[in-house]
Amino acid sequence: MQKRWTISDWKNAYSTQQFQLDDLYAYVADIENHDHAWIELASPELLQAQVAHLATKNSAELPLYGIPFAVKDNIDVAGFHTTAACKAASYLAEHDAVVVEKLKAAGAIVIGKTNLDQFATGLVGVRSPFGAVKNSFNPEYISGGSSSGSSVVVANGLVPFALGTDTAGSGRVPAGQNNIVGLKSTKGWFSTTGLIPACRTLDVISIFTLTADDAWQVAQIMQGYDENDAYSRQHPANVASQFSKGKIAIPAQLEFYADTETEKAFEIAIERVEVLGYQIEKIDFSIFNQLAQALYNDAWVAERNVAVEKLIDREQAHPVIAQIIAQADKFTATDALQAEYTRAELARKINLALAPYDALMVPTAPTIYKIAELEADPIVKNSHMGAYTNFVNFADLSAIALPNVIRADGLPSGVTFIAQAWMDQALANFAQVWQNHVKLNLGTSTQSYQKTSKINSQHSVKLAVVGAHLTGMPLNFQLTTRGGTLLAKTTSAAHYQLFALKNTTPPKPGLQCVETGGSAIELEVWDIPLANFGAIVAEVPAPLGIGNVQLADGSWVKGFICESYALADASNISHFGGWRAYIQSLQATNTKFKCHSIGEIAS
Repeated sequence: MQKRWTISDWKNAYSTQQFQLDDLYAYVADIENHDHAWIELASPELLQAQVAHLATKNSAELPLYGIPFAVKDNIDVAGFHTTAACKAASYLAEHDAVVVEKLKAAGAIVIGKTNLDQFATGLVGVRSPFGAVKNSFNPEYISGGSSSGSSVVVANGLVPFALGTDTAGSGRVPAGQNNIVGLKSTKGWFSTTGLIPACRTLDVISIFTLTADDAWQVAQIMQGYDENDAYSRQHPANVASQFSKGKIAIPAQLEFYADTETEKAFEIAIERVEVLGYQIEKIDFSIFNQLAQALYNDAWVAERNVAVEKLIDREQAHPVIAQIIAQADKFTATDALQAEYTRAELARKINLALAPYDALMVPTAPTIYKIAELEADPIVKNSHMGAYTNFVNFADLSAIALPNVIRADGLPSGVTFIAQAWMDQALANFAQVWQNHVKLNLGTSTQSYQKTSKINSQHSVKLAVVGAHLTGMPLNFQLTTRGGTLLAKTTSAAHYQLFALKNTTPPKPGLQCVETGGSAIELEVWDIPLANFGAIVAEVPAPLGIGNVQLADGSWVKGFICESYALADASNISHFGGWRAYIQSLQATNTKFKCHSIGEIAS
């Protein structure tokens, strides 16, 4: 019954009529809930309303046409109840959350609401009156939380993507413990309008998928500024889209709570990063730990109290949740302000510590417990699960949780890569490389990762360079100092000529498109942050300019071109195949001349 399909698989099934919209009724009706992952499945009437809406649309224009997805039950979906896993707080949602509305507009269909740690308070998935959500690999173990149900229905292949939330790791821990991808975006990139908050200043809506490709595709639909969300932010157009520093940090102080399997799994992850060409460096983790501990041990717990007491009386909450939020009573307004000062100071130190690195790699969770073990010690063991997650939102960082290994005991163990705010695209690009290298099966399926799409966004410009801006050439710094990252070394289409221009410093070539007599010219494609592209253009001297260049694969990108008047007295060097080979020929000639001159003097 589970399809275990990616978004691409679902699209293919619709296009080949292997699956049709009307099949969704039987598909949802057959879903069982032995693992307690669901709180409410879509009724035939709720499905019909969504299907009928799609029937009026052009399927080719909808990127998620007919694709089912699930939503954590603290996020509103019109026509469904929102409970936040608290029956006393339940209400019938009249409107979709903004992100849900966007996904529906893209053609996706909500088939149900998923279970969670009540009020998104927990990292374990057992704090719910709707039952403890069982791990997708072994039902005796926890699924991770708080977005437990969303992670499990993706891992088991019922939907290709699901929405969760993340305050202290709720969008990452369940991903790591169910062998799937968990994208924790930069705060403010996705609207939280329509979300019951856990900690409003920290919350983000997260995405669970089987692949990084799918996570990014969903993110591109969900993203965008929301003027009705006081914590929404405009995406800056000056951040790099790729890793470029060649260094990954790991904690110098690692804690696995005597779990040798997770420890071995992390050692494997370190080896994999090194194989991918990155240098690993250990950094002091004490400030990260200090910030992480503030979440439940300082005045920040009052934020959870604010959210809960707007909906119910405290005694109506799950006993463990009530115990947690009751801690708010001992803090004053002065304590809250001091906690914010401490947070800001530690967050600044963390961001400075991470500045030299592409990312920080950590175990997504240091261990995993059986449900019975967790219920016997609910506070301490839950705190263990946040050892490598609690600080991230506090410090305004982006993160992506990725599958790493299946342990000897058959349980998944994941790793998380954490970068500074707005580095979401760079993380997604790296995640594709990681999944392609690791080659784990997707979720609980037997299907392995296959790259299906490029990680693109509207926040950068692809620029082809053929001369002095190439890697190692004199003007390459104009790209790297503005956040430019190398995407590909390739050639132009086979209808260009390259000329060595006269009287240019440093020496520069001119590229011209021709109808006959052309050839493929070596070039590099760089990704330039949109906000910095203008500064590069402003530095381009006559007779050069920026136009459009066709690549060998037929695609078009921005590129350096040359005014035709400057080519009249320039040397055609197309036969070299590129500027680099031409420069090397000049250097070889100069070396030969020098050796010949020295020989003449000696004789």
